[in-house]
Amino acid sequence: MSRISIRVPASTANLGPGFDSVGMALNRYLTLEVYDHENWVFEQISPLLPPLPTEEDPFILKIARQVADQYHAELSPCRVVVDSGIPLARGLGSSASAVVAGIELASYAGNLVLSAQEKLDIASRIEGHPDNVAASLFGGLIVSAENGNGHFEVVPFSGLMADLLLFIPDDELKTEDARKVLPDSYSRQEAVSGSATSNLLVAALLSGQYELAGNIMEQDRFHEPYRIQLIPQFLEIRRLAKSLGAYGTVISGAGPTIISLVPSGQAEAMAATLQEQFPFLSVEPAQIDRTGTVTVNPAAYNKLNS
Repeated sequence: MSRISIRVPASTANLGPGFDSVGMALNRYLTLEVYDHENWVFEQISPLLPPLPTEEDPFILKIARQVADQYHAELSPCRVVVDSGIPLARGLGSSASAVVAGIELASYAGNLVLSAQEKLDIASRIEGHPDNVAASLFGGLIVSAENGNGHFEVVPFSGLMADLLLFIPDDELKTEDARKVLPDSYSRQEAVSGSATSNLLVAALLSGQYELAGNIMEQDRFHEPYRIQLIPQFLEIRRLAKSLGAYGTVISGAGPTIISLVPSGQAEAMAATLQEQFPFLSVEPAQIDRTGTVTVNPAAYNKLNS
C-alpha cells in the first residue's frame, strides 16, 4: 500500500481576458502513488507522460529537490508511480500540475509542514505566474496576483454553475512559443481596455451572468488576437460552439486546446455533435474541479474507516 496518494487537477488559464491572473481547475488529474523505498524510483503508467530521463532526475523530483533545498531539508527516497490524464503542451496546465505535485512530494519526503501560502508562493515563482498553479492547488475558479511583497494572493470561487468543452488537438504548442507572438508592451489605452474587460468577466462569472461572461470571454485584447494565427481552426470552432448554445469559447491558456463554457448538463451532447464536425480534434466534455490538490494517506484513511 502506498504511503501517500497525491492528486493534482489540470487547469485552464486566462478564460480570455484574465491574462495570467484567472484560472480554473479541470477534472483531469495527475496522480502520484508514493511508497517509502531504499532509493528513488519513478514509474509511469500513462501514455500521456513523456519518457523518463535516463541521465537526470524526472521533472517532479527536480521540483521536490528544489523545494527541499529551499528549506534545507533532506528528502527520504521513495518509489513514485505516476499516472496522468493531462495531455502535455496543450494549454491544460500540465507543467503547473507537475510543479504542484513536486511540492507535495517534497512536503512528504522532506517532512516539511508547508502552508497553503508557501505552496502557492513556491509554485508561482517556479511557473512565473500564479493562474494555473493556484487553480491546481485550490480548485474552482481562481483570481490571483502578486501582492508586491513577494507573495501571491488568491480569491477562490467554487460556485460556478457551468460545464466545459475541450477541443484538444494532437499537436503540441509550448508556452514559450505561444508567448513569442505577443507584443512586448501595450499602450495605456490597450491596457486600460483589457483590464476593464477582465474585471467585467470576473464580475459576470461571480454574479452568475453566464451569457454576459461568455460574450466578455471573447473580447480579450492581451493575447488571443496574436495567438489566433497559431490555431487556424479557432474561429470556426467558436462559431459552431456558439450556434449550439455555448456561452463563450476561448484559447485554453497558451493553447492549442480551445475551451468553451457551456450550460450545466449540456456538455456531453454538445461534444458528440461537435466531434462529428471536427474529427481531427478530441472534443471532450469536462467539469470544474472544485477540490484542488488532494494528498491522502491511504493506510490512515483505511484505518479510520474500518
